Amino acid sequence: MIARRAASVILAGALALGMSGCSFIATQATLIPYQPSDGIGAQVGDVKARNVLGLSADGTDVAIVMTLVNSGERTIVNLQYTDADGEKQTEAIFANEGTTSIGNLEDDKLVLSNVDVTVGGRLAVYLQTGSAQGEGILVPVMDGTLPEYEPLLPPVAEAE
Repeated sequence: MIARRAASVILAGALALGMSGCSFIATQATLIPYQPSDGIGAQVGDVKARNVLGLSADGTDVAIVMTLVNSGERTIVNLQYTDADGEKQTEAIFANEGTTSIGNLEDDKLVLSNVDVTVGGRLAVYLQTGSAQGEGILVPVMDGTLPEYEPLLPPVAEAE
């Protein structure tokens, strides 16, 4: 009788371990970081750049669309890139406390000029704020094929 109970307990323990063993050694998918959008993210100091995306019709002028989430005081985020002539360019962006959207409204466009990037490729930019260490990211550059991106494209310069 005692042997039967012991065998039942051992069998139940082995069954429970066998049924849940994978959860002890498998990586939890919810812990794997990923970018749930077309853009990419970065963090510099107190500022998190979310869904950083470039939009361009010709690869020369690139409109940057992103959201800055600032958990500190108002600051300036410097976005640096190299233009088609090999010159480093810097664009200063004001990041208010809380959330600041860039590129979604006509008055708030950030267009990088004289860029040499392939539409569908990625543009190397460097984000930096204050004394915090900056971060280099590769920003995806898309065109206006998707209807939601078409109104955000920079104007194409007319040929002379």
